[in-house]
Amino acid sequence: MSKLKIFIFTTALIFCLLNQRLSFSDSHTFEETLKIIQQDIKTLEKAVYSNSSNESLNENMSTMDQGSEEVLTRHLLKLSEIEKQFQELTNKFEEINFKLDKLSNRLSKVQADNQMRFQQIESGSKENNSETKTSSLSNSNEILPGSSEPQDLGSISYKDTETKYEEQQIQSIDTTGSVVTETFALEEKILPNTNAKEQYEFATSFLKNGDYNMAERAFKEFVNSNPKHKLAGNAQYWYAETFRIRQLFTDAASAYLEGYQKYPKSDKAPINLLKLGVSLVQIGEKDQGCLMIKGVKQQYPEANQSVLQKAKYEEKKFECSKDKS
Repeated sequence: MSKLKIFIFTTALIFCLLNQRLSFSDSHTFEETLKIIQQDIKTLEKAVYSNSSNESLNENMSTMDQGSEEVLTRHLLKLSEIEKQFQELTNKFEEINFKLDKLSNRLSKVQADNQMRFQQIESGSKENNSETKTSSLSNSNEILPGSSEPQDLGSISYKDTETKYEEQQIQSIDTTGSVVTETFALEEKILPNTNAKEQYEFATSFLKNGDYNMAERAFKEFVNSNPKHKLAGNAQYWYAETFRIRQLFTDAASAYLEGYQKYPKSDKAPINLLKLGVSLVQIGEKDQGCLMIKGVKQQYPEANQSVLQKAKYEEKKFECSKDKS
């Protein structure tokens, strides 16, 4: 309560008490009544001030309690967040330690493996050196390759060590030229002793695995062993493909030419003629090559559309339409 309210309340009480005391003026004197009134006012003031102080203290205590509770809750929330972050950091730290342990184990294994391999290489090189020394001493009178006779380095095929070439001159599609004819015999047979279909699949397996040297031998052996089989034309085409893949375009042109002459009605005859023309252009016989490429549509009008479109593309690519031939 404010001081103004206390003052109003006390004045009202004073007037009430004066009225009561004046009514009893016969038995008491005026001074006695004033004394009594003063005592009553003091007691009232004490009561009022005590009540107001108690209320203010209670209010202050309540506000202090509410503020402290809010601060405590905030601190507790922050502590919980810090605890979660700490747990996450510990988990990441443990994960990193685990990965580092794995890496260290792998590195140790790799080092041990490399050390073993280096030891094997060193031991093998020592053995090879000793063998080469003994062989050089035993063959000291022989002519070594590269010492007195020059040799050409480059891509060679299996048949390069087995064949002799006889050059011809190309004049038309029927008489192709600048391509090599060959006659050679294989020393060892690699095809299984089964029927022709299984032998063809066996030869095709080398081509699928990327072993083009063995595929060359296998397809040539198949053609020589089964010259009249229905798969002989296909085998001759794949035989030529083994050279083209290795960029041996002269050998490829020779093989394509043989397939064109021997198997003009096989399933691979249109694409064989197209590849023959492309190979001739690549070895410098553009006129004859363009003549072959143009002849695909003329000789095989019912060929697969992909082959005919490819022939048209190659004709534009090599600018065969501009040639006079």
